Amino acid sequence: MRRTFVLGVLLAAGALSVAVSAYQQPPPAAKVIEVEKLKDNFWVLKGGGGNSSVFVTTNGVVVVDTKNPGWGQPLLDKIKELTPKPITTVINTHTHFDHVSGNVEFPTNVDIVVQENTKSNMEKMAPVTGLAQKGPPSNIFKENNGRGMPKRTFKDRLSIGKGADQVDLYYFGRGHTNGDAWVVFPSLRIMAAGDIFAGKNLPLLDANNGGSGVAIGDSLAKAHAAVKNVDTIVTGHSVQMSMNELKEFSDFNKEFLAVVRDAKKAGKSVDELAASWKMPPKYTGYGPVQEARLKSNIQVIYNELTKTSN
Repeated sequence: MRRTFVLGVLLAAGALSVAVSAYQQPPPAAKVIEVEKLKDNFWVLKGGGGNSSVFVTTNGVVVVDTKNPGWGQPLLDKIKELTPKPITTVINTHTHFDHVSGNVEFPTNVDIVVQENTKSNMEKMAPVTGLAQKGPPSNIFKENNGRGMPKRTFKDRLSIGKGADQVDLYYFGRGHTNGDAWVVFPSLRIMAAGDIFAGKNLPLLDANNGGSGVAIGDSLAKAHAAVKNVDTIVTGHSVQMSMNELKEFSDFNKEFLAVVRDAKKAGKSVDELAASWKMPPKYTGYGPVQEARLKSNIQVIYNELTKTSN
């Protein structure tokens, strides 16, 4: 009898311990999306991955980039707070998971548009050069039986809509990837750049998805020269920038390429150059240099220069 009583007490204590432990576990972090209004019909939605742009047109909503896995529904919910109009179009600026994964949670009748190289990249979802891979690579689109994949592509230029609702898509060449789309809203004088202009810092050069440290400076310069009547650039992960800041970022990447090219000619290793390179003082407001990003970018450029010399 006493043994049964003791066993019962132990079981009850164990159950209480499990209950207390569960109670003490912090709840999952809420998926908070920050809203920044730029125009009466245009917002930038931040958090959960890359910046998303929301453009309300006469007949529906155009969304640029859809964030990380699991953030599609929070993004949809936030958009519903801004407008009752249906989402008609999603434009992905490039293939990376933090800009495309929410696609799979959007309605299947939404038109999804990307640059043609981005569609090929989204079919593969290769690991991102310069980012540590956690576990085996996954493909969110294959896991969802193709849901969220692009329905339309463009090569160099495409216009969607007319008049005040018009959206112009451009491709100016390789940079962050080989499919970086520039999305221009002419009536609002706004352009969404994605991660080819993620902010004022060293860019991520994703060679696995066609990115290029040799071409990025020229691609940025082409965007600056070709796109007119834009006052505000929505960057991939930072605050809004100006066209003058885009020109500065182009110059920065061209100068970085020149330094890397000279170092390679001088026989310097990646580690040697990374140890000696410092952010030029004239580039004020640029983020802290991440050693891993710096080494990765130098290696990407070294590899490109080796290929072109062979």
